[in-house]
Amino acid sequence: MARPRAALRGQILNSALRLFAAHGFRATSLQDIASDAGCSKASLLYHFANKDAILTELLAPLRRRGSELRAELAPLTGEPLVRAAVTGFVDMALAFRYELTVLFHDLPGTTGHLAADPDHDLPLIASLAGRSDDPRDRAAAWLVLGGVAISAYAAPTTDAVLREELIRAALRALGHDPDRPPSS
Repeated sequence: MARPRAALRGQILNSALRLFAAHGFRATSLQDIASDAGCSKASLLYHFANKDAILTELLAPLRRRGSELRAELAPLTGEPLVRAAVTGFVDMALAFRYELTVLFHDLPGTTGHLAADPDHDLPLIASLAGRSDDPRDRAAAWLVLGGVAISAYAAPTTDAVLREELIRAALRALGHDPDRPPSS
């Protein structure tokens, strides 16, 4: 009995995400994805025109959450901004750990999928840096961005422990005391 189209489409996406995260976007072929999904390459191509179309669909929820986070951070300033940016990004990284791994695995080949939004990284970096233009604050923000994304995928612990420790480490890296209650 043939699978319903929606089920096959979902299986293709699941297989692609897992393979892209494990081997990289460029190193994964359409045939690899089709074989893993249990379908022919022709069936895969019925659902997706190419590998870029698969990646675009896989990253759509991450992009939506990123837009929501930017809107949540927009009215904030100072320490509340930094704390909300850290917490929001850590939560996003844990929810989209495979998608972020794909982006970081093949950064040059996948940045075009983020570049559809020309300011894809700047609002989050600016928020993590407390909207400071100081190069030290910006460098710390980039460090947090990369460190959280990689740790969310690779750290061998429970999500609850990982979330707490990533938030603490990120705040320390950004020069904020994670043990001090947030100021208003």
